[in-house]
Amino acid sequence: MDNSGKEKEAIQLMADADKKVKSSGSFLGGMFGGGPHKVEEACEMYCRAANMFKMAKNWSEAIKCLNAAIDIYTDMGRFTIAAKHHISIAEIYESELVDIEKAIAHYEQAADYYKGEESNSSANKCLLKVGAYCAQLEQYQKAIEIYEQVGANTMDNPLLKYSAKEYFFKASLCHFIVDELNAKIAVEKYEEMFPAFSDSRECKLLKKLLEAHEEQNSEAFTEAVKEFDSISRLDQWHTTLLLRIKKTIQGDEGDLK
Repeated sequence: MDNSGKEKEAIQLMADADKKVKSSGSFLGGMFGGGPHKVEEACEMYCRAANMFKMAKNWSEAIKCLNAAIDIYTDMGRFTIAAKHHISIAEIYESELVDIEKAIAHYEQAADYYKGEESNSSANKCLLKVGAYCAQLEQYQKAIEIYEQVGANTMDNPLLKYSAKEYFFKASLCHFIVDELNAKIAVEKYEEMFPAFSDSRECKLLKKLLEAHEEQNSEAFTEAVKEFDSISRLDQWHTTLLLRIKKTIQGDEGDLK
């Protein structure tokens, strides 16, 4: 079936799902039972329609279907499924419609639902997405709060504590862009909270960068980044933030070469 056929089928499915929802709330629907069952069937139809709309690249109708399913699942108290659908919508905004603010809003809503259901690791995954985007959009304070919160949540968990240093590193970089002194204070605070952070390569790099920045020495700054990167590759997110910090050194050329 080609995409236009998929789209027609999706539109029909969506209309059928709408009818099911309406009839489940009617007097006769209530009298003869099957209300909740019908609503659940409608949810499944909305989800199938959303997938078809995705295949046809009709993103706004896909989102409409997913939102309709979310409304029903939240009314039924099924927040974990609602959270998954919020993530699906966030991913469409992220990859297809490139509306990062809307992606952030849906990841935040998913995180709230997961927290309510005590699915903390799923909530943290969503929050980390929000933190990464907030930092890119220069909403540093919000990014810092998220990275500190997730870092504090993971540092006491034997399976996850290795990741905590990464979150404190990211929070420190966000602090550093805002204010060098803030970054110094933050690094000390994280070392106290999580002693293993002190011995990490990330913490050692931050201290070298703070020193280079204080001396307004862009060469030393670049050298420290290169040395770290030769062992642990820095991704695009880290590189972007490090460049923003480096640009605050007077007379800097604005690259890490």
